[in-house]
Amino acid sequence: MADTKREIERKYEGPPAGGDAPLPDLTDVPGVSGVIDKGVAELDATYYDTADQRLATASLTLRRRTGGDDAGWHLKLPVSEGVRDEIRAPLSDTVPEDLTALVRSRIREAELVPVVRLLSARDIRHLVDASGTLLAEVSVDRVRAERLSGGAGSAEWTEIEVELADDGDPAFLDKVEKKLRKAGIKRSASASKLAKALDDTAPRPEKAEKPEKAGKAEKAGTPRKAGKAADVSKATTAAKPEPPDSTPRTAGDHILTYVRAQRDAIVELDPAVRRDVPDSVHRMRVATRRLRSTFRSYGKILDRTVTDPIGVELKWLAAELGVDRDQEVLTEHLTTALDDLPSDLVTGPVQARLSTWSGARRSGSRQHLIAVLDGKRYLDLLTTLDTLVAGPPLLEAASKKPEKVIAKAVRKDFKKVADLVGEALELPPGSERDLAMHNARKKAKRTRYAAEAATPALGNPAADLVKSMKSLQTLLGDHQDSVMVRGALRELATEAHEAGENAFTYGVLYGRAEQRAAAVEAELPGEWEAIEDQGAV
Repeated sequence: MADTKREIERKYEGPPAGGDAPLPDLTDVPGVSGVIDKGVAELDATYYDTADQRLATASLTLRRRTGGDDAGWHLKLPVSEGVRDEIRAPLSDTVPEDLTALVRSRIREAELVPVVRLLSARDIRHLVDASGTLLAEVSVDRVRAERLSGGAGSAEWTEIEVELADDGDPAFLDKVEKKLRKAGIKRSASASKLAKALDDTAPRPEKAEKPEKAGKAEKAGTPRKAGKAADVSKATTAAKPEPPDSTPRTAGDHILTYVRAQRDAIVELDPAVRRDVPDSVHRMRVATRRLRSTFRSYGKILDRTVTDPIGVELKWLAAELGVDRDQEVLTEHLTTALDDLPSDLVTGPVQARLSTWSGARRSGSRQHLIAVLDGKRYLDLLTTLDTLVAGPPLLEAASKKPEKVIAKAVRKDFKKVADLVGEALELPPGSERDLAMHNARKKAKRTRYAAEAATPALGNPAADLVKSMKSLQTLLGDHQDSVMVRGALRELATEAHEAGENAFTYGVLYGRAEQRAAAVEAELPGEWEAIEDQGAV
C-alpha cells in the first residue's frame, strides 16, 4: 500500500565532488537553537522511465532506493515550484502496480526501464528550535550518477538540500537561504538530481544532422481543406509534449493553445483522480467539456470531420467522471437542505435514509472509474489528443486574424444562448420550462468556454463575456439543482413510505426546493436583460 508525503525542499549547488564541506554555521539562522549531526547515509537509487523519458519530460521521478530511513519505491509528483508529493511503496523487485497506475497517463503502454543509478553519500544535519522540534533537514549529498540506458556516461557532483519539516512554515526556508546566499551558495540550476544526471550523462552527438529539405513532410499546423485532414483516431503511441509555442498570432494559434492546455490538464489530473484528491474529478471533467465545446464552437478552425469523433470520446469520459461527481453534489444539496430545517420539521430517520440512499448509488463507482482510467478506450483517447495537437487538422480560416474568425464564432454561440433563454422565458412554469432552462445552461457553458479561448486574442470584451456567461450558468445551474433535488426527494419519499416511515419531511424539503426554482425563474429576466445590454464580443 502506497502512502503520501508532501515534500517542500530547495536544492543548492555545492563545491566540486571531493571539495571542502560547503555549509556555513546555521545556528545563526533565526529560530534555530541547535544543529544536530545525524551522520552519513549511503543511498543507492535506481530511477525508472520510458525509453523516450516521458516521466522526466513531465518533471516526474520514479525510483527504487535503499539506504536511509525511507527505503522503498518513491514516485514524486510536482505540485508547485519546490513542492512535490512523494508517493511511497515498500521495496520490491519490480515497479509496484500502485505507482505504475499513477503514471499511466504519461507512459500509456510503454515499458518502464532503469535509466539512471545514483549513489549518494548524504551528510545529514537537523535544524531544531529551543524545544528540540525539527525545523528542517539539511544534507550535503556527494553524488555519482551512472547512465543505465540511452547512454553509458557517468558524472559526479555535490549538492545541498534543505527540506522543510512536516507541517513547517515555508517562510523558514527563506531564512536558511539568506544564510546560504551570504556564504556564496546559490540555487541549483537543475530541478532534481535525476534532471542533472540525465543532462550530464546524455550522449553527445558527433555532428548535427542535416536539416530535412522543405516540402518532404507536411508541417504540423499547416491549414488543410475540410475533409482532407489526417485521421488521428487510430494513433497507438503517445506523443511527447510539445515545447511552448511562440506568441499566438493567428486564429489557429489561439485555439490550439487553448486545446493544448485542456489536453495537458486531463493528463496532469489523472494521478490526482486516481488518488481521490478533492475536486480532481470535477476539474478533469471540466477539461473534457472545454475541449469538446472548443471543437464544436471553432469548427471553422479545426476540421470537425476529425474532431467530432474525438468529441464523442470526450463526452463518454465526462459521463464516466460524472458518476461520482453528480451523486456527490446531489447529496451535498440534500444534506444542506436537511441541516437548514428546524428540528420540529424533521420526522423519522431522514438522515439515515439519505446516507443509505447516497451510499448505495456510489458504491462501486470509484472502482469503476479506476478501471476506466486503466482501460484501452481512455488511453487511446489520450494518445489521439496528443496526435491531434502534434498535427492539428487546421482549416483555411485558422490562418486568418483572430479578431474576425474567433469573434464570429463567439457571437454565434451567444446568439444560440439568447434564443434558448428567450424560449425558456416564454414557457409557463413546468417540465418544459425546466428542460428549456437546462438547455440554455448547457449553451451558456459552451459560450463561456468559447470566450475563455478567445480572451487572449480579444481581450476585455471576451473576458467580460466569460463573467456574464458564468453568472448566467450559475443561476440556471441553481434551477437545475432544484429540479434534480426534487426528483431525488420524490424517490426518497417513496422509499420511506414503502418502509412505513413518515414522509412529511421530504414534502417540506420538496416545497422549499420548488420555491428556490421559482425565485430563479423570477430573477432570470432581469439577469438576461443586463447580459443582453452588454452584448457579445
